[in-house]
Amino acid sequence: MANTLSLAPLFRQSVGFDRFNDLFESALRTETGNAYPPHNVEKHGDDEYRIVIAAAGLTEADMDIQVEKGVLTVAGGKRESDTNVTYLYQGIAQRAFQLSFRLADHIEVQGASLSNGLLSVNLLRVVPEDAKPRRIEIADATKPELKAVSSQ
Repeated sequence: MANTLSLAPLFRQSVGFDRFNDLFESALRTETGNAYPPHNVEKHGDDEYRIVIAAAGLTEADMDIQVEKGVLTVAGGKRESDTNVTYLYQGIAQRAFQLSFRLADHIEVQGASLSNGLLSVNLLRVVPEDAKPRRIEIADATKPELKAVSSQ
């Protein structure tokens, strides 16, 4: 018996959330996820987020950060190693990586910094005025400006 997850009940009372179905399906397909390099996704307040990636031995020039169509991609290149060194034990990974994070609507990348081997990418939810909740006034049917026009 296969364990399947159906999101159909969620979509009965929602409109325009098609991306969530794709997000859940891709998460279920990728059981192991991206484990390298180690990283944290942090929430700081209601609208502030930070992604912290362990980037031991990498410099700013070794990494690339891009946002395209709501997906944040962080890639790091392989460090150049000294050819005169023979490793007796090599525990610090020196492989290239690419991490992708799907961003929710109105999430913007505010900047990135590299300090003490940790790459921090700061994110902020910036909701435009037209997307914020607004109160809709209910018109009074007895007001003269709202009289129905009769056809003759």
